[in-house]
Amino acid sequence: MSTEPKDPSPKKRLFEQFARVAKSLASANRLELLEALAQGERGVDALSQASGMSVANTSHHLQILREGGLVQSRKDGLQVIYRLAGDDVLHLITAMHLVAETHLAEVDRIVRENFEIKDNLTPLRREELLEQVRAGVAMVIDVRPASEYAAGHIEGAVNIPMDSLSERLDQLPRDQEIVAYCRGPYCMLAFDAVAQLREGGFRARRLEDGFPEWKAEQRPVSEKEG
Repeated sequence: MSTEPKDPSPKKRLFEQFARVAKSLASANRLELLEALAQGERGVDALSQASGMSVANTSHHLQILREGGLVQSRKDGLQVIYRLAGDDVLHLITAMHLVAETHLAEVDRIVRENFEIKDNLTPLRREELLEQVRAGVAMVIDVRPASEYAAGHIEGAVNIPMDSLSERLDQLPRDQEIVAYCRGPYCMLAFDAVAQLREGGFRARRLEDGFPEWKAEQRPVSEKEG
């Protein structure tokens, strides 16, 4: 009788491929790169600056993400431009966030101590934002850097990067609620913007999550800089 091991079952082979995806996610640096790419496609140099890693280290992590099927790339002259492989990648990351917040006490503690303490008002839901904008009772501001806004933003949003907000307060209406958004649920820019606006006497709230989640739900977006 042959003692040679049988080939792995189809299910076993599938699980091995699923594990490749999970392995590519198993790095805080790679998760940060995915957050940056969720704002729009970028080159390696821009991703290196956004993450604070060297170009070589950034390229290494991007290669792992590509091998895991989470990002895709294209050539633009001498540059390699990366993007998320699809909106389903963002759904995967969002599900991971939810599981961690629900089942890991340390994640729950970090969120409460660093995010919830900064703003005890319920953030505006995405459906509510559309209703308020259509009714003319809210103004939407995107407080991300200009390059991220240019790559894609909520339709009708005005770009006021956080570092220039204090200089542009006189341009904002006081008869509307100001709704600020940024990169996602753990981006501090919107929290800081809302705090500054309220100190200036404005009615202000955050949008739940950020631009990537809005786009993933196929809500109105624009890629034209305004």
